[in-house]
Amino acid sequence: MTLSHEQSDQLIATLAEFRFELRKFLQFSETAAIDAKLHPQQHQLLLQVAGAPEGSQITIAYAADRLGLKHNSTVELVDRSEREDLIERTVDKDDKRRAILRLTRKGRHVLHKLSDDHARELNEMAPRLMRALKRVQLHSRSSSMAEVQ
Repeated sequence: MTLSHEQSDQLIATLAEFRFELRKFLQFSETAAIDAKLHPQQHQLLLQVAGAPEGSQITIAYAADRLGLKHNSTVELVDRSEREDLIERTVDKDDKRRAILRLTRKGRHVLHKLSDDHARELNEMAPRLMRALKRVQLHSRSSSMAEVQ
C-alpha cells in the first residue's frame, strides 16, 4: 500500500526539516574547518584517521572509503595534508605498496580543537536534530505499517 497524498506531503516536509538541520551542522563544520585554516575535507581526513578502530592500520584505501572519495583524490588530499604537517605517511612493513597514515602532533592538536567546537555545537543542535529524526522515524514506521496492511 502506498502513502496517501497527505501522508506523502507530511513525509516530504519532515525530510526537508531533517535535511535542513543536518545541513546547518555541516555548514558549521565546514566553516569551523576553514577558520582553523583547513580545507573541510582535510578535517574529515583527520577525523577518520584519528577515529579508526584501535589497532587498525589506516591506509589511503581506508581513508578513501570513509570519505567517499576516489583513490587519486584521497592521495591528493593526503599529499596536501602531509605538506601542511597534519598527516604522516609511512610505508607498510608487510606490503611496501601501501602507505600507513597517522596524525602528526599538529594534526592532533587541530583536530582536538575542532572536535571540542563540534561537540559544543552538537550539544546545542541535538534537541532539534533528535526531534527531526524522531519525526522521520514516525513517518517511516507509519509507511512500513501501511505497506504491511
